[in-house]
Amino acid sequence: MKRVLTICIVLIGMGMQAQTLEEYFKIAADNNPGLLSQHREFEAALQKVPQVSSLPDPSLSVSAFGQMVETRVGPQQARFSLSQMFPWFGTLKARGDAATLMAESRYQSFLDARNKLYFEVSSAYFPLQELKELKEIETQNIAILEAYKTISNSKFKNGNGSLADVLRVDIMLKEAKTNLQILALKEKPLLVKFNSLLNRSEITPVVLSDTDVESPVSADFLKDSLASNHPLLNALELKIKAGEASEQAAQKQGLPNLGIGLDYIMVGDRTDLAPGASAPPDNGKDAIMPMVTVSLPIFRSKYKAAVKEAQLMQESYSFQKAEIVNSLKSEYEMAIYDIRQKTEMISLFEQQKEEAGQVLNLLITAYGNSGKDFEEVLRMQQQLLTYDKLRLTALTQYKIAKAKLEYITAKRF
Repeated sequence: MKRVLTICIVLIGMGMQAQTLEEYFKIAADNNPGLLSQHREFEAALQKVPQVSSLPDPSLSVSAFGQMVETRVGPQQARFSLSQMFPWFGTLKARGDAATLMAESRYQSFLDARNKLYFEVSSAYFPLQELKELKEIETQNIAILEAYKTISNSKFKNGNGSLADVLRVDIMLKEAKTNLQILALKEKPLLVKFNSLLNRSEITPVVLSDTDVESPVSADFLKDSLASNHPLLNALELKIKAGEASEQAAQKQGLPNLGIGLDYIMVGDRTDLAPGASAPPDNGKDAIMPMVTVSLPIFRSKYKAAVKEAQLMQESYSFQKAEIVNSLKSEYEMAIYDIRQKTEMISLFEQQKEEAGQVLNLLITAYGNSGKDFEEVLRMQQQLLTYDKLRLTALTQYKIAKAKLEYITAKRF
């Protein structure tokens, strides 16, 4: 059953249209569990804002007198107390600002995770493109060697060639077919890696678009812009601002809290009056008593510690930001070097491929006329194949290096 399912998926994939790398980015962004987890953390951080910026709950207490307290206007039967505490002016706003800034920092971390995911998708996509091209190159090589084998066999039978030429071609054919089998084996782990980033079945076919031609790196990739563009740095800058708001909130927490309240006391009628005696004024009248409460923050060590904690965290975030800036600059220089190196290598291999092709044409013409130097024809054919493969590998590495540069500078996203 599993084999039938696999065949069905492959057949469906054969009818699919090629998808661009940008389309695969969108699939990964919608399905990658690591990225979805980062976004949920951001959403959870947003829920912190109303928690810290809201007033504390009011307090209601109800008391019943087991033995009623007698007063001039009657016995006290029950008491209801309602009170509300208010932090010092600006405390709730400072707490809300700190939570909001931390949530925004989480969002910047999410953006960085998304950009990193895009780089990982690119790094998995380009080797698949390379593998596709390598298989085509090797298939063409086998076809050429088959033609050479036919020619060498014909010349040997006619007495214009040697058996050694036939055997040499046969050896190269076996090597080429083995290389093609190895390339076929390499496809599965590359597919598994790519599909895992998109959080889909390992056997889902990947329909590749045509290999892109390498484009020069834009002058916009400036190292000086790292500090203003990269989400990681933006996240730390927001954390520093959140630390400043937390410090302000901690200072205000060390100020008195104000509270207002109201006591309502139920008073019963007096029943101990002498016969014929008149009831006192306000007999049995319930009592209402407004209250004002002020907290006394006299134990200062915890408030000082909270302020110091916020200050130390700001310093920690500043050090982290400086460390990341240094790391990004170092990675930037390495990515620029890789791009320039691969550009030179691509140019070199293209020139060598062109010259090798010219030499091969001359050797084939000479062999057709004399039947000699067939070994040199084969050697040059394999050299041409090698240059083609080296150029393709350099092009893949160039694309990965460029994708890395785009992640470092956050230019694409």
